[in-house]
Amino acid sequence: MASKAPVPDDFICFAVYSTSHAFNQVYKPLLKILGVTYPQYLVLVSLWAKDDQTVGSLGNLLFLESNTLTPLLKRLEGLDLVMRNRDPDDERQVRVQLTKKGDTLRDKARDFPSCVDGATGLAPDALRQLREAIILVRATLLKEAG
Repeated sequence: MASKAPVPDDFICFAVYSTSHAFNQVYKPLLKILGVTYPQYLVLVSLWAKDDQTVGSLGNLLFLESNTLTPLLKRLEGLDLVMRNRDPDDERQVRVQLTKKGDTLRDKARDFPSCVDGATGLAPDALRQLREAIILVRATLLKEAG
């Protein structure tokens, strides 16, 4: 008897990919309040946690290449949410800082994580365990990819 051909739902990568799209749907109305996209929101969250970072450190933190991150930062700069400046100690480095307007958005976004966590229907412990498992899988895959 021939084995059943796999369908996308049989793959863990598709489960993660399609769940990411579902998260984006939950975030959509929240991010509309801020006037930013999800990747832009992640940059803001990173800067709210630690302002004045280099483009390289933001790229490492968010797993984004500079050719993806730079246009995203330019758009945030156009929205007057961040400013980019050359590092006075190392002209090769570009530093990214929140503007006053960018910092002010932090209060509007304060409840976003709990709204999204609540939308999953999972208890806090289950969410923590799931996040930790996904992070472990990511680290293992990155190590495997070399």
